Amino acid sequence: MKRTDFNRLTWFRMVAEERSFTRAAAKLGVSQSTLSHTIKQLEAQIGLRLLTRTTRNVATTAAGERLLQTIAPRMTEIEDEIASLTAFREKPSGSMRLTLSDHAFHSVVWPKLKPMLRQYPDIHVELLLDSTFRNIVEERFDAGVRLGESVEKDMIAVRIGPDWRLVAVAAPAYLAVNGTPGHPQDLVRHACINMRQETAGGLYAWEFEKDGQTLRVRVSGQLTFNDSYAMVDAVVNGYGIAYVPEDIVEDQIAQGSLTRVLDDWSPYFEGYFLYYPSRRQNLPAFRLVVDTLRHRDQFMGR
Repeated sequence: MKRTDFNRLTWFRMVAEERSFTRAAAKLGVSQSTLSHTIKQLEAQIGLRLLTRTTRNVATTAAGERLLQTIAPRMTEIEDEIASLTAFREKPSGSMRLTLSDHAFHSVVWPKLKPMLRQYPDIHVELLLDSTFRNIVEERFDAGVRLGESVEKDMIAVRIGPDWRLVAVAAPAYLAVNGTPGHPQDLVRHACINMRQETAGGLYAWEFEKDGQTLRVRVSGQLTFNDSYAMVDAVVNGYGIAYVPEDIVEDQIAQGSLTRVLDDWSPYFEGYFLYYPSRRQNLPAFRLVVDTLRHRDQFMGR
């Protein structure tokens, strides 16, 4: 039997995973017609249809899905082994895809990455900022960042930041007109700025704790965001009470443009962790990124 052209398999994998000839061609840097012709050649060689095409997307046939599940892990192993050869270079090089929230990026990841990336220009990092809990294996991310309580048990987890907390804040002018809540349940009578949880699709229920008592309060108001920094701008401008990471409102609190409320009800919780499958840990560039982000004082959370 004629030997398979591995370029054809690589291109097939890209189309199957992207579910689009357009996106796959753009990533491969080839024309759609060239890509389509190559896939047809592979199907002719194997003697089976591997992809079904509709007006909206592309899907694998049963044979195509079996081929994808067979070649994808092996190709990933080959890519990792090739990347590991960078250990023989004077400076580490390679690429890394990371998924994380806007707060994790601004508060922990970016301040640490900036100086390292200047020192190692051959390391390339792609960062996808959203609040969705993504499957990093299926979506081909090298790692993700989540709060410690949210990391899957089968992942390697490295603490990259201290414990922190959410605090309820409001503009003094808002409190002067509407009063100050003395208990979390009082929030149901206030205008509150909601946070949309993209993964669950619902609104975040504000979580409080005091003297062993825990409460979850569902609030309502005129505004809903999926970005903590946009919430801060809204609360400074008097649109209500917001529940946001304490570190991003420290300056406004110090300047007097925001006031904490229910401060004794705001608990600390585990901070951010970098998590990843074990197969990634031997790549030199990846190890350097992990070491750069690692939280140095493991025993001092706050």
